[in-house]
Amino acid sequence: MILSIVAPSAANEVADRVADAVRATGTRPVFVECNAIAPQTVRAIAARLVAAGARFVDAGIIGGPPEPGHADARFYASGPDAATFAELAAAGLDVRVLGPEVGQASGLKMCYAALTKGLTALATELLVAAKAMGLEDALRAEHSQGQQALLRHFERSLPSMPPKAYRWVAEMEEIAATFEFLGLTPLIHQGAAEMYRFVGTTPLGHETPEVRTRGQTLDEVVAELAAALPSGSADTAVGSRVG
Repeated sequence: MILSIVAPSAANEVADRVADAVRATGTRPVFVECNAIAPQTVRAIAARLVAAGARFVDAGIIGGPPEPGHADARFYASGPDAATFAELAAAGLDVRVLGPEVGQASGLKMCYAALTKGLTALATELLVAAKAMGLEDALRAEHSQGQQALLRHFERSLPSMPPKAYRWVAEMEEIAATFEFLGLTPLIHQGAAEMYRFVGTTPLGHETPEVRTRGQTLDEVVAELAAALPSGSADTAVGSRVG
């Protein structure tokens, strides 16, 4: 059994390499596609792997990486071989089978991440904008009065985001593709992808989750990102508002 857990942008390459190996060896592994990609992307990957001789499971991971004494990640699975993957529950994985169709698990992941990571992108943009216009204290006071739960969420989620932003670009693009395929607008999460692309170019984005020296709090992250805006953009924004 092979679990593919990589950056979404690498999912196709990994699948193709495994398909080549399956053809060359004549083996029939169960390939579990765990990456945050659109259902139509998963179905295309499944077709290539099954044609090569592999068995296939669509899976979506929701929750954080496991820590000692605490396993938070849930593996939602679908497809005709999902029950085989579910046998790993005996080894400690929380596997939840959704149904027999490839694409169901990935669709759930897309919808879930559209909210969690989409909200983080939106929060990042509005907080950086407020900082650039010198309005961060007023906005914080308003959030503290009327949006305490959201403020606490921002304080937890934003400081850990920058080192992962480069990986989330492709995930937002896959979410956009999911919605566009269904006839919905892709523009919301294409914008989120642009937000994460910007964060990934900053010094905060060049760090790794394991080694952090900057941006340990919400205020520090917002200040660093505001400082990384193109020179003069904050003055232009304030001038446009006043004018």
